[in-house]
Amino acid sequence: MVGLMDKASELESFILDKISETRLPGVSLAVVKDSELIYARGFGFRDIESGLPASPDTLYGIGSVTKSFTALAIMQLVEEGKLSLEDPVERYVPLKLRPFKEPVRIHHLLTHSSGIPALAYAEAFIRGFLGDPNSWLPVAKPEDVLTFMKDAEEWAVAKPGEKFFYLNEGYVLLGYIVSKISGIKYEDYVVQRILKPLDMHRTFFYGDKAQSDPDKATPYIIDEDKKIIVGRFPHGITSDGGLISNVVDLSKYISMYLNKGEYKGRRIVAKEYIDMMETPYIEVPFRMFGGEGYGYGWIITPDFHGRKLVSHSGSVLVYTAYVGYMPEEKIGVAVLANGNGYPPSYIGLYTLALILGLKAEDLPFLKMERLLKKLEGVYESYKGTLKAEVKRRNGYLTLGFKGKYMAREIPLFPEKKEDNVALFYTISGVRKLEVEFRFKEDGVELLYERYKLVKHS
Repeated sequence: MVGLMDKASELESFILDKISETRLPGVSLAVVKDSELIYARGFGFRDIESGLPASPDTLYGIGSVTKSFTALAIMQLVEEGKLSLEDPVERYVPLKLRPFKEPVRIHHLLTHSSGIPALAYAEAFIRGFLGDPNSWLPVAKPEDVLTFMKDAEEWAVAKPGEKFFYLNEGYVLLGYIVSKISGIKYEDYVVQRILKPLDMHRTFFYGDKAQSDPDKATPYIIDEDKKIIVGRFPHGITSDGGLISNVVDLSKYISMYLNKGEYKGRRIVAKEYIDMMETPYIEVPFRMFGGEGYGYGWIITPDFHGRKLVSHSGSVLVYTAYVGYMPEEKIGVAVLANGNGYPPSYIGLYTLALILGLKAEDLPFLKMERLLKKLEGVYESYKGTLKAEVKRRNGYLTLGFKGKYMAREIPLFPEKKEDNVALFYTISGVRKLEVEFRFKEDGVELLYERYKLVKHS
């Protein structure tokens, strides 16, 4: 493990390069080591129009990172004997949830293993809140989501515990349960039992408090043409993604986990319940390093270069977030941004790799970024008879042909990379079609269908 200060310049250049390339307005980052905040900085703008810079104290929505707070609240109630992880959800919620006649239990909601695929309430709510004319779902409180979910049981495709489906609605139900068991609003419970004991005094659920704060980030949408548009924070969602925070406060939250449930001598929850939160219970379909599973409010990566990583991302479109920590190494990182440009998770993983003394450039997503960037450009066939343009999208390429009668754009998905060849594929009708890029000393060749094209720019 190396000192971050030895790598600070490399990290800062990386962040500035990535937010410049993707037009991400602002980013704030904090690093924790041995429960101490060792680095914190803002990059870019918290407000472009006013020219105000981002700082470590800048407020952003943290999206689904909120789920770990909800899971922590549930674990506190379990520790106090007020509920059990094996309790059927319908014991506390006026909603029948028995997919294939099996009851959904609190454990299933915590691990997104209820067997019910995403109902997309949050997606519809956020899009509608941001002005999408094709979407409007006015759910202002948990009871509205309960009404929305009245037929959710019929939407199930697996028995509880069999399959992972990321279910925002499940965490809304967990927040409802926290309120019912504690006798106070979910938001007030989290403030009293988690935020205040952790000295997280600038972390809020309510927009009025955040709006009056002088160091808040303006929410932005970055459209497909990379145009930056002022958006709005989608107030209304809470236990599944409604917290507003800053990286300094989140560093205290990370410290509590690194100390196995304690912060400055204050016990938030017993060590055994932190260990339970950090245990993977069900495999997730989105894997980068292999073996990733979902715990209670956290994604567990068992082998991040031989180390255990506990993390979660968050997005409400106008704000994105990442929190990750490594229990054995006692290090953690929080990254917040006011837009949906470069993923904060990539910045967080890059930071952790630097601290561990790893070659950060070998991270899988950076290898893919370099490959796609190398392949991007204009290609021509024999004597320029046919021209095509390869463009980068989010994790894949498109191959575009322009012309009055044959304009089209085809997605190309990566399959494997060898020494001098990168193989992609696309779908043509019902056929899988291989697309091959060959690296030559003088450039790149593209073999697509019956054509050979050579990169010219």
